[in-house]
Formats: sequence, structure tokens, C-alpha cells
Amino acid sequence: MKKYLGFLFLVCIAFTGYADAFDLKGLQPLAPYGVFSTFSAESLKKGKSGIALGFERSREPDFYRITGQFGHGITDSLELDITIPYITGWQDTADGFEDIAIGLKHRFFEEGKYGPSVAYLVTASLRSGTEEFSTRGSIGGGIIVSKRVGPVKGHLNLFYYRPGSGKFKDDITFAAGLDFSASHNFTLLSELYMKKSYSGRVDRLEARFGYRILTAENIYTTLGAGYDFKNRSPEFRLLLSLTYLFPSDEKKIKKIIEQEE
Repeated sequence: MKKYLGFLFLVCIAFTGYADAFDLKGLQPLAPYGVFSTFSAESLKKGKSGIALGFERSREPDFYRITGQFGHGITDSLELDITIPYITGWQDTADGFEDIAIGLKHRFFEEGKYGPSVAYLVTASLRSGTEEFSTRGSIGGGIIVSKRVGPVKGHLNLFYYRPGSGKFKDDITFAAGLDFSASHNFTLLSELYMKKSYSGRVDRLEARFGYRILTAENIYTTLGAGYDFKNRSPEFRLLLSLTYLFPSDEKKIKKIIEQEE
């Protein structure tokens, strides 16, 4: 584990710099190990991986975002995540990538009868985005707390991010999410996402609602909508993502042998 943390630390140093950006996506959870932007303390099992493709339509300002994701279970409690967002339609002229985000999520406390599961996240954004959609890298991290009560799972996230550009202030992000398993393959989702600068001014307060369907074996479809109550920038957004987990679990077949008397 230490070698992976060391690698991430070197990435932070190498790619931190200076530039502009807006409404950056940052590292996102891979379904079903999260709500929309709220991470769960759960993670992919050792040797398991996942890929996802997300689509987002935002209004005022109007733009489209396409997001690619990859996740891999290094151990049963340590997960590597990568998020690659691409913006198009911004001001009818600019198209380009945001900074690529890489993170390690480690669950260090397992859920008990009364206590929650707890994980920490260490993340860095590479200095890879176009000028309009980049802070020239960033570093950050925080705590993830999850708890299941019957069919409902609740998640709390508290993260701190330091952008590479001196033009931007450090950010604190708070996210609270619920997922309710209405059936074996259908989950209702709700999330409250708040972001504020280190100075204390709240920049965003957004509520998101939607659902997730187990469309086929190891394939999840997530659909949602978000509305911002603070600055309304963006005022409204639609979210869609498709996630595929692999390899598939091997199904054990029990054989019943009847003996003739």
C-alpha cells in the first residue's frame, strides 16, 4: 500500500501548476460504490475492475460533459480510481478535457452492528486539462463514512482540495447521500452536495435525485437530475452513466447425487 501512496504523492508534485477552470468534476465514485458524487466506504474486491461512461447536460451555463472512469480493487479494502472528464458546448467555442483525477480509497474500519464503515480518500488531479477547464492540477483528500440500516445505506463525505493555481482558493466539499434498495435490481438515490471556499463562502448547494438499475449482469445504469439552490451555476443538470464491472463472479454449481438402494 505504501508504494501506491508514494506514487500518488509524486504525481501531486509533478502536475501541480497554474490556470483557470469552472465547475470541475474531479474524482467521482464508480457505481454502485457511491451515489452520484458521494463516495461509499465500500470498494471493489481484490482483482475486480470497473469502467464507466457518463453523460451530463447542464443548463445556465449550457454545456455537455462526457466522463470516463476506471476503478480497480488492489485489495479488498484498497481501491484505485481514475476520472477523465471532457467538456463540449461551453460558450459555443471551447471544447476540451478537464484535469485527469486519480485517487486511492482505503477502508480502514469495517462496519459493525452499531458502528459505520470508515475510509479515507487521497486524490490528485494531473496537469492535463485545457486552459478553460483546468486548475493546473490539485491535491486533496478526506474521510468517507457509510452505514447500512435495513435496505437504506447512508454516506457522508468531507474533503479538502488545494488547487495548483493561485487564482483559486482552497475548497472544502461536503456530500451526504442515501441509496434505498427498492428491489434486487432497482435503487433509489438522493444526494446533497455542498462546496465552499476555505474562506467560508458557500459556492454551491445542490440536491440530486435519481435511480440506479442493474440492467444486466455486472452492468449498472444510473439516471439522475440536480438542482442548485445557491448560485444556480449550473442551475440544472441531467446525469446518466453506464458502469460495467469485471470479471464476472464464477457461479458455483451444486451437484446432487442420488444413490440407488
